[in-house]
Amino acid sequence: MGITNSHTEAFPTPSERPADMQTSLPSLASITSRLHLRQLRLLIALSDHGSLLKAAEQVALTQPGASKALQEIESTLGAQLFVRTNRGLEPTELGHCVIRYARLIQTDLTHLREEMLSIMQGNGGRLAVGTIMGAVPLLTDALTRLLEKRPSLSVEIVEDTSARLLRLLDQGRLDMAICRTSISQRPHLYDAFNIHDEELAVVASVNHPLAHAQELQLSDLADSRWVVYSANMPMRVSLEREFHDADLRFPLHLMETTSAFTTLSLLQKNPHFVALLSVDVARFCTRFGMTCILPLQLHTRSEPYQLVTRHGTQLSPVARLFIEDFAQALTPPPGA
Repeated sequence: MGITNSHTEAFPTPSERPADMQTSLPSLASITSRLHLRQLRLLIALSDHGSLLKAAEQVALTQPGASKALQEIESTLGAQLFVRTNRGLEPTELGHCVIRYARLIQTDLTHLREEMLSIMQGNGGRLAVGTIMGAVPLLTDALTRLLEKRPSLSVEIVEDTSARLLRLLDQGRLDMAICRTSISQRPHLYDAFNIHDEELAVVASVNHPLAHAQELQLSDLADSRWVVYSANMPMRVSLEREFHDADLRFPLHLMETTSAFTTLSLLQKNPHFVALLSVDVARFCTRFGMTCILPLQLHTRSEPYQLVTRHGTQLSPVARLFIEDFAQALTPPPGA
């Protein structure tokens, strides 16, 4: 279990913990003044091993020293983070929360060192950017241009929904994102400008029964199983509007996903499925024979994509370069 009899008394049970540690949280100022990076490393090691002894060895502490450090962490945060079980130490619900952020902090410090080293060596730095599925081709074009200027640039790309990407912006996990601020209840927290009007297309496997049709109406696909975004997402809202305007009942049995790869895999394995994608993604997939675009004329356009940053955020030089390049690419040449 990793906790020997000679040291179990050093790890207090919940009843032995101070009463104020179980009822309230200390102030942020108190936490930041008392919490140390080595303590966060210990939490991660405890989560990885479930053993105080092994965690202590990993962070170069004695077992009594690790036990004392854990007590100090729990006192600092005002919460019990681990419980002793027959399988070893297991995180509480609050423990899982704290460990998750400990890992994020460790990752950030890793990125900090990498970026500092890259800058010192005259290389390109690091950029973290998010994108919704439909804007992936647009993003890859922009990154290709950027990498021509900064060939040593390290890039992290996160593909997700607008809601998730905005949360990552709020947390400082992303420098910017291509998404939509309209889904936020607080759009004033972001700086954004429109970069692309999204057109939509219905796609299916090349083996779909209607793949070679000359023209289709929405009613022809009303009984199909659709692969769609989750409710309240702009692309889903557009599809619902199409069905409403055609006086058709919206399909009941849906496949919901935010993943382009999952969408394509479902279409490949299920030739009767159909999906709604941006025209840019649909054309890309069709170009490589992965799907076909069904000849269905849609009347609704989704909201434009936006390039979004957190309002008031100090952007890195490479992030500013990316935005400037994007804006320049969107500006038509003189006389056009």
